Amino acid sequence: MFRKYRNIISILKKMKIIIPIAGRGIRLYPHTLCTPKTFLNIAGKSILKRLLDELLEIINFFSIKEIIFIVNLNTDKIKVEKKLRKLTDDIGINSIIYFQKEPLGTADAILKAKKSLIGDPVIIVFSDALFHKIDFKENINQILNNKNIIWTNQIKNPTTFGVVKCNSSGRIINFIEKPNNFISDLAIVGIYYFHNSLILKEELQYVINNNIKNNKEYQLTTVLENMRKKGEIFISQLVKNWIDFGNIKTIISSISKILSIDCKKKLKLIHKNSLLKNSIIIEPSYIGESTIIENSIIGPYVSIGKFSYIKNSNIKKSLIQNYANVVSSNLENSIIGNYTSYKEKAKKINLGDYSTIKNNS
Repeated sequence: MFRKYRNIISILKKMKIIIPIAGRGIRLYPHTLCTPKTFLNIAGKSILKRLLDELLEIINFFSIKEIIFIVNLNTDKIKVEKKLRKLTDDIGINSIIYFQKEPLGTADAILKAKKSLIGDPVIIVFSDALFHKIDFKENINQILNNKNIIWTNQIKNPTTFGVVKCNSSGRIINFIEKPNNFISDLAIVGIYYFHNSLILKEELQYVINNNIKNNKEYQLTTVLENMRKKGEIFISQLVKNWIDFGNIKTIISSISKILSIDCKKKLKLIHKNSLLKNSIIIEPSYIGESTIIENSIIGPYVSIGKFSYIKNSNIKKSLIQNYANVVSSNLENSIIGNYTSYKEKAKKINLGDYSTIKNNS
């Protein structure tokens, strides 16, 4: 018995993390036309940086040495590679980058890393959500007994997610991709543990080779169901703190959650080099470096990036990126992109990067 566990522990030391960031982010247009979703900046950090921060405990616990990224080939390759290398260098870990030419689905994206799927355990984490305080030590028994783990969350409307059905012990008995009718409220939230990446690779390849598609894409949910039918054991593990960035609406609510968490941690949310003139900042709100706020009321739940200028405005529950100018505006539930200029009285706006809107009346 002890020899068995020693062998498994030695295998766990070869564990890798895969982070696919190859999706087009259509549900976040126009904000992802120029900036990949994972690099959207919230309270001074990109979504990917926050994800890596959350994974640090797992990385340290398993002594993980390698993170694999799958990136859309149509992005600015040099710029994205530079950002990814910097993020992994900052935490002292090696990175490998594979590219997906066409966005053909989650299964196709993960298979781009097939050279790295050689039988070692692997954690797959999609970058459109954050998982606050996941403790892998809670699942060490399942891990030591060669079980796969799928993290889930109970949601009211699961029709836009892959879902699972479980028996009374938490073992998954069915995977369903975006069901039209209610089957289960346990949505797959985008973090997975596989005890053997070679088994995963073989089933990914099978789905691609046999052109098995769901909604015109090769879905990871299909792969999981095929693996289950062939005898692989999957356990559902509930995520207590899940922050979703899947669409515009969830981004706004997720900003509020992040700012609340950062505020409770007593993090400094107003940069020392920002300038506030005759303005009120209602907590929790974030003001970035060299940003000027003049004659305005900001907050609650507002994140404003660096080198932005806000004047004569009332803004709450909104995200404003870097190098943005907002003048004489009342905004709520809005997103303003990088290098934008906005002067309008509208209450709600989603303005992509490098855009200008002015009221000429």
